[in-house]
Amino acid sequence: MASSVLMMIKEEVTCPICLELLKEPVIADCDHSFCRACITLNYESSKVNEGEGICPVCRVTYMFGNLRPNRHVANIVERLKGFKSSPEEEQKLNVCAQHGEKLQLFCEKDMVAICWLCERSQDHHGHQTALIEEVALKYSGKLQAALQTQMANEKRCDEWEDYLQKERTYWEAIPSGQSEFLSPFLCLKNQIHSEEENVQMAFEGLWEFLDSKKKSELQKLMKEKEDVMNSLAESQNELEKQREAVRDLISDMQHHLHFPTIEMLQGVKSVLTRSQTLRVTLPTMIPRKQRSIFRAPDVKGMLQVFQGLMDAQRHWVPVTLRQGYNNNVLIDMEKRQIQYLNNYGRKLQDNETFALGVLGYPAFQSGKYYWEVDVSRSDAWLLGLNDGRCAQPQLHSMNQMGIMYNSHDKQHVNFQPKYGYWVIGKKNKSVYNAFVECSVTHNASVLTLSLTHPPNRVGVFLDREACTLSFYDVSNHGALIYKFCDPSFPNTVYPYFNPMETSQPMTVCGPPS
Repeated sequence: MASSVLMMIKEEVTCPICLELLKEPVIADCDHSFCRACITLNYESSKVNEGEGICPVCRVTYMFGNLRPNRHVANIVERLKGFKSSPEEEQKLNVCAQHGEKLQLFCEKDMVAICWLCERSQDHHGHQTALIEEVALKYSGKLQAALQTQMANEKRCDEWEDYLQKERTYWEAIPSGQSEFLSPFLCLKNQIHSEEENVQMAFEGLWEFLDSKKKSELQKLMKEKEDVMNSLAESQNELEKQREAVRDLISDMQHHLHFPTIEMLQGVKSVLTRSQTLRVTLPTMIPRKQRSIFRAPDVKGMLQVFQGLMDAQRHWVPVTLRQGYNNNVLIDMEKRQIQYLNNYGRKLQDNETFALGVLGYPAFQSGKYYWEVDVSRSDAWLLGLNDGRCAQPQLHSMNQMGIMYNSHDKQHVNFQPKYGYWVIGKKNKSVYNAFVECSVTHNASVLTLSLTHPPNRVGVFLDREACTLSFYDVSNHGALIYKFCDPSFPNTVYPYFNPMETSQPMTVCGPPS
């Protein structure tokens, strides 16, 4: 009981800065007491204005010149110094619990008070140590500095909390009965909600894009593994055959060695011949070092490509179809499908395919427009823009690179810009072309496009201000198929579709819901 009372008294006369019994105690305006040296050091490091300090306990300002000696506390400290603690209390406070020696040293690495035996132990061997009296002021200063930092952080947090509270109050408050204030607030709220939906859609698209890339790479790895396992299985079968042949020959040789001499010699030629002709070969192996190591794709580049498609899709316009007058073309306006009907009963000539063209609506005169076409079931198609006339293209005898054929060669229809067409297309199930012309000579030409994947869905993006028409492979995450850069677009252009001679429909896709 006496021991606990003594401890409480010591706490009351302990300096809150150095955590030792007060030395030359002084009292501040806020009635907190400190060692004169400690409060002087604290004042020098934290004073607000000249002569004005901040109490490290209650954070209230005080006048340094008003510090006065606290003689009452000083008398208590003097009496405590003369008081002999009980052996048990002394043991608890100043004696090493492990070795029973007095704690006189401080390990600066582990930052604990130790005795001289601790210093020589393996736990503290080689550590820098110092007398406790020598480091007390140093570490009390460090504690004080840390205390000041955290108090500043606390003050900063209080300021932030006040700011956040004001923001919450602003955003949560909807003035009732004040329509002139309510309308702008609801407008801003709707804008934020719309932006939330846009962000959600954008990141969902990015995640789907990256997930599909991951699945594609995993499928490649699984296919490679399957091929390797099949190859190793074939090698295993071949090895078993060779081992069986070798074992049969060994068995025959062993039997011959046990035959009588004459019988052995009579069959030795056959066995030796078999031995000379039998050759074992190393089965096909898959060298690990030759295997291609997975390299992470250029995600930044892929996302830039995908971002290009997403930017274009912001300008999606619903393209509609109208019933045409060609009996060989079926237009389903409800499903927005265009399909070739072979009423001719024969293969069309190239100069007859122009009549299969269909215009979409609306017409485009300025601005940016985007639409998509599903061509996954079509073996041949054309799509892009037309000037609205769908005039029969000029016929020239020429090859795919624009070089003239002889007169008896097959004629080729030119769906080039000079005739009012800006289109790309597919023919013969796997050949993709862009119908262009030389910007200098304006000679017609047909470019063969090299695509890594056959597009199942093509996005078309017209930018009238930039004078560009871009085609994207939507089914391949927005890879650019081809781009027309033509400053001579006519004033009005229309979406253009041609099913060529494919019986399967091409479908104009609507905007996402």
